Amino acid sequence: MSPAKTPSLVIQPLTPDRWDDFETLFGRNGACAGCWCTWWRLGQTEWLARKGDGTKRMMRALVKKGPPPGLLAYAGEEAVGWCALAPREEYARLARSKILAPVDDRPVWSVTCFFVRRDWRRRGVTVALLAGASRGVGASGGRIVEGYPKDTDKTQPGAFVFHGVLDGFRRAGFREVARRSKTRPIVRRRVSAR
Repeated sequence: MSPAKTPSLVIQPLTPDRWDDFETLFGRNGACAGCWCTWWRLGQTEWLARKGDGTKRMMRALVKKGPPPGLLAYAGEEAVGWCALAPREEYARLARSKILAPVDDRPVWSVTCFFVRRDWRRRGVTVALLAGASRGVGASGGRIVEGYPKDTDKTQPGAFVFHGVLDGFRRAGFREVARRSKTRPIVRRRVSAR
């Protein structure tokens, strides 16, 4: 399908009534290696001990408890993409990262992870999710959305760019604010509270 014929996407928060769509998108294996998008939320030892059924149960509990831990991109009735979105302090790995340490003391919402269905990759899904994340943060009263993409000009398998790529963030209006690693910038987009 050419980009001109790509159907428009609708971005929705992952709420309990959309769990089945999320589960279908992630498949039996939970997206990448049984992660269920919990890798950023746990330390390595705990994540390894839980991965698979344990991380799936953890994500389901997060969804039930609320607020939504991320967004789904829909093409018609099917979820074709996902991004994790939460206040930075909800991500334990960010708190321990030297290269992704806070830039300043401003409160930020972090986009940490993407998963796009294979037949929808390279069709603008992550850019649409980032636009939805920016709107959602603004609606929640937040002012800054932050991401941690990979800076690469080489095509790589989705499993290696689950944080997103710099070009996609740039197309969604994000600007680099720090770089402590050659390939891992910190990018931000300011949003208006609604």
